[in-house]
Amino acid sequence: MKKLYGVLGGGSWGTALVKILLEKNESINWYVRNEENLEHIKKFKRNPNYLRSLVLDTEKIKLSDSIEKVVKNSDIIILAIPSPFLDSELKKIKSSLSSKTIFSALKGVVPESHLIVSEHLNKVYNLPLSKIGIITGPCHAEEVALEKLSYLTVACKNQAIGESMRESLDTKFIKAKLSKDSVGVEYAAMLKNVYALITGISHGLGYGDNFQSVLISNSVREMKEFIKTIYKFKRDINDTEYLGDLLVTSYSTFSRNRTLGNMLGKGYSLKAAISEMSMISEGYYATKNAYEIGIENKIEFDIINTAYDILYRNLSPKKCMKILADKLN
Repeated sequence: MKKLYGVLGGGSWGTALVKILLEKNESINWYVRNEENLEHIKKFKRNPNYLRSLVLDTEKIKLSDSIEKVVKNSDIIILAIPSPFLDSELKKIKSSLSSKTIFSALKGVVPESHLIVSEHLNKVYNLPLSKIGIITGPCHAEEVALEKLSYLTVACKNQAIGESMRESLDTKFIKAKLSKDSVGVEYAAMLKNVYALITGISHGLGYGDNFQSVLISNSVREMKEFIKTIYKFKRDINDTEYLGDLLVTSYSTFSRNRTLGNMLGKGYSLKAAISEMSMISEGYYATKNAYEIGIENKIEFDIINTAYDILYRNLSPKKCMKILADKLN
C-alpha cells in the first residue's frame, strides 16, 4: 500500500515540495495555515505569495488549514514550516506523532530549544531518530518551480525509509541521493545560512569576488571542523550536501540569507532589514545556536563569531569584516 505524504507549510519550499511529490503521487495532503492563501490556491491553482508563476494540479492536492487533519491523514510528514514557527505549530497537533515518519526540510534551528529539528523532535516529542529524516539541497525553490535541473539529498538513519523518500523525490528535474550522515547534513544546512549571511555582508560592503572566494574557502574548512566537533563520521565535506549547498546559498540571488547580509552591509539596521524581507532568514537564528555550540566546546569559529558580533552584539559590520579579513588565509 502506497504511503500518503503530508506537507506542512505554505511557503516557497513547501510549495516546491508539493510540486516535486506530485510527479509520482496521485494525492498529497498539504497544510496551509493562512485560509485566504488556501482559498486562492484552490481557486487559481497558484500560491499568491510564493512561487506565484507555478501552476499546481489542485485536483491531486487535499488542502487544509488544519495541521491536525493533515497529520492524522498522512503516513509521512514533511516539515516545511520556517523554524521560528515550527514548535508553536507542532503544539497544535493533538494526535500522536509516534506512528508517523517525519522528514525535516528546514535549514535552521528551533529557537525555543536551540536544537536542530531532528534533535528537537527527539528530545521534546520523544520521536525515535530512526523515524526522522532530513531533506536538504543544494536546491532553491525558485528553480524547482521553473523545472531547472536540481539536486536533493535525503539523509536518514533508517536507510529503507530514506531510500523510499529518495525515490519519491527523484523526478525528471530532480536528482536525489541518499546519505547516512543525517546529523552532519542537518548541521551543514544550518551553518551554510550563517556563512551566506557573512558573504552577503561582504558584498554589501563592497568586497569583491576575490575576497568572497577566500571567505567561502575558509567557511568550508570551518564547517568541516564544526561538524566534526558535533558528530564524528566519515564524510567528504566537498560533497554536494555540504559544499554544494554552501555555494548556492552564498552566491545565489535567490538566497534570503545572502540578501539579509547584503542589506546589513549596505547600512540597514537588523530590524529594518528583517522587516523589509518577505521571507524568514534562518541564518539569524542559526548564528546564535552555532555560536553557543562553539562556546560549549571551547572552540573559536572566526566566521561564526563575526556573524554573532554583527547580529547579536550590534557591532559595526565594516569593522567586524575588517578584523575577519585579517584572519582569513
